[in-house]
Amino acid sequence: MKWLYRLEYKHGRHAIENLMYYIVGGMAVVFIMDIILANAGILCEEQSLYSLLAFDRALIFKGQVWRLFSFIFLPPDSSILFIIFSLYFYYHIGTSLESVWSSFRFNVYYFFGMLCTIVFGLLVGYTTNSFLNLSLFFAYAAMFPNNQIMVFYVIPVKIKYLALLDGAYFVYSLLIVPVGYKVALIVAVGNFLLFFWDDMINVIKTSYSNYKARKSFRR
Repeated sequence: MKWLYRLEYKHGRHAIENLMYYIVGGMAVVFIMDIILANAGILCEEQSLYSLLAFDRALIFKGQVWRLFSFIFLPPDSSILFIIFSLYFYYHIGTSLESVWSSFRFNVYYFFGMLCTIVFGLLVGYTTNSFLNLSLFFAYAAMFPNNQIMVFYVIPVKIKYLALLDGAYFVYSLLIVPVGYKVALIVAVGNFLLFFWDDMINVIKTSYSNYKARKSFRR
């Protein structure tokens, strides 16, 4: 990742600090405004703020260019409790990565993943921010594998085990989802592999060396 260090040296001052604060804040605003507009009757039953901001290639080509970026601010489509938990978790992931990497490198990771998501969304017609958020989670798991999260608010589980489950689900999804989603999933993991390839190779080499050392010792 020498190129990234060189890039940071030249342009690091332009980084957006606390980037995840703005991303999560935007998600919270969309969630709250969607409820307010629906209750006020401003949006009809067939519409929602979600539908107006989602990535849609056909509508983008008709002039709704904001959809190229607005989909980033869509919160998970779920219960209020799950959305609150998800937004907090996204914020925690983002700030944790930024504290280790620096604001500039976190910006590069996020915006590169966002750019890839947009490009492939234009190619296949549709995409969501869930794949980009998946790449954030994988990055967090790689950096903080032994951190714990409370599943169902009561069961402590280490992040690395959740990442393994997500990895298994990722492989399963590749087998069953349509081609467009396959591409989006590969892009999400591709972003992770680009930034962590060297680390993964080093881990494999270290594990193999340790295995050979243990095998020689047993002899």
